[in-house]
Amino acid sequence: MTATRVESACCSVTAETPIDEEAVSKAASAFKALGDPHRLTMLQLIAKSGEALCVCDLEEHVPLSQPTVSHHLKILAEAGILSREQRGRWVYYSIAEKRVGEMKLELGELCC
Repeated sequence: MTATRVESACCSVTAETPIDEEAVSKAASAFKALGDPHRLTMLQLIAKSGEALCVCDLEEHVPLSQPTVSHHLKILAEAGILSREQRGRWVYYSIAEKRVGEMKLELGELCC
């Protein structure tokens, strides 16, 4: 990547070019999914368990009803942060290690 200097009215900024708008949009969607304390709590519970968990495993740890827990898990899964596995009638969620690793790299590229 080539660093370019961008001049503005108050200061100059060095920016890496080109900016990949699609990658920025994907990262923003994933980080937005983490913007809820209940989702972060559920993500942490799943990560610390070391195994896939279903809604019934999580709802006792958050002050939310089963449908609301399911909704939050769906948002995390759609963002690619969680993986879903259907086991009979139940859906089990686990950390999507690859995507979470990508998010760590994206955050590093954005600000460090």
